[in-house]
Amino acid sequence: QVELVESGGGLVQAGGSLRLSCVASESIFRIYTMAWYRQAPGKQRELVATITRGGSDYVVDSVKDRFTISRDNEKKTLYLDMNNLKPEDTAVYFCHIFGGSTWGQGTQVTVSS
Repeated sequence: QVELVESGGGLVQAGGSLRLSCVASESIFRIYTMAWYRQAPGKQRELVATITRGGSDYVVDSVKDRFTISRDNEKKTLYLDMNNLKPEDTAVYFCHIFGGSTWGQGTQVTVSS
């Protein structure tokens, strides 16, 4: 089973930037469509972005002008670049094999106003 480990979260002021990373344990990572989700306190987990094995990406409308998803299959790594962060982006961000059952442990992003 592929394991996913996220990193890169932290505390940042509004308007700041962060880059999240998700490293997979197996090279089979390259065949999967991958996704970032987030879960804010008291809310349901929600999709943020997806990227196919070929690099075609989708980012939800609410963040598409600020967030970018990318991947490096050689490094077995998924990225989420987040710019102009807002307090409402505060959440635990999760890496996920899209459509599957594998999740990372999450990384906390906190945006202060």
